[in-house]
Amino acid sequence: MPITENLDNNIKEFWPKNGPPTQEIEQYVKKYSKEKIVIKCGGRVLLDPDLFNNFISNVIILKKLGLSPIIVHGGGPRIKKKLDELNIETKFIMGLRVTDEKVIRIVEDVMIKFNKEIVDSLEKKSCKAKSITIKENNAIYVEQKNKELGYVGKITRVDNKLIKNLIKENFIPVVAPMGLDEKNQTYNINADTAAGALAISLKSRRLMLMTDVEGVYDKSKKLISEIKPTEAEKLIYTEIISNGMIPKIRTCINAVNNGVRGVVVIDGRKPHSILFELFSDKGSGTLIRK
Repeated sequence: MPITENLDNNIKEFWPKNGPPTQEIEQYVKKYSKEKIVIKCGGRVLLDPDLFNNFISNVIILKKLGLSPIIVHGGGPRIKKKLDELNIETKFIMGLRVTDEKVIRIVEDVMIKFNKEIVDSLEKKSCKAKSITIKENNAIYVEQKNKELGYVGKITRVDNKLIKNLIKENFIPVVAPMGLDEKNQTYNINADTAAGALAISLKSRRLMLMTDVEGVYDKSKKLISEIKPTEAEKLIYTEIISNGMIPKIRTCINAVNNGVRGVVVIDGRKPHSILFELFSDKGSGTLIRK
């Protein structure tokens, strides 16, 4: 049940010792109550058991506080590990993995397995969760992005009704970043892009992209705590933002320009970065908003 009354007494029962100061929490709980928060987890969080468990416990705290979290998971490090084991080389174009028939099958296996792990981890802690994958409750429909990238999809439609119904039934939707085209062909999707499309479709209050860096840096390699979409575009143009950060920041800009109130790039390696971003005055990472 969401906690609204006697917040201070109740919260101490499950609040992490090294989390944000509890005296700051109440105002933010009111601000985000019942709001949809799309969280994309990626990078080290997917490989490090401690970071993964920390992430799961943070998502459960959001749920206990009456927010509506939606998880979109990546799989890059796990896919790379599997491809390396099988001696399959892949290349990237503008931060996107070129995906042929052999690779798409591996991506699908890794993603569906990991999706189930997240759902199981939430349910073990008495939190209802539901898989959204190409095999189960598919909600993402695509067309081929371009021939050069192979089976990489461009999202054409999100079935947000399905996701909203799951939220109404008190589930945490756990979304694998893959989609089907009109012929039921499987496509890989950049996880940041998938999270952005979901956030726009659901008109979520926040989109959080967890990664392996503190956030967005300026040309002096200093962390930028808040930036407007137009300023972020300039950083891409001047190549201060490069490689895999390009699709990430393009997703942020697109989401903010299409009704998401704020997008934040946060460091998944830092304990409780989700809680610090949502429930503290100092925040965490780089916030992009108008």
